[in-house]
Amino acid sequence: MTRRPGEWPVDKPADLKADALYVQRAAEQARREMVLGSIRAHLSEQPTRGSVLSAARRWCADVMAAAYEVAKKFRGSG
Repeated sequence: MTRRPGEWPVDKPADLKADALYVQRAAEQARREMVLGSIRAHLSEQPTRGSVLSAARRWCADVMAAAYEVAKKFRGSG
């Protein structure tokens, strides 16, 4: 009897140890989703299409300002 990939029982079960890189990536993805969810909620509270786009531009400007501020710390190291 032959089995297709993904059918049970498997011959070699996958090792499900959560290594540090997996945990780090999951935490980064969760943080990203939380931030984007907050921004999306803020945008959905805007009363008009124009105010949604204006708020989005402010979010973009704030994110870029924060990025420049953080990037200053790396000046000369790369």
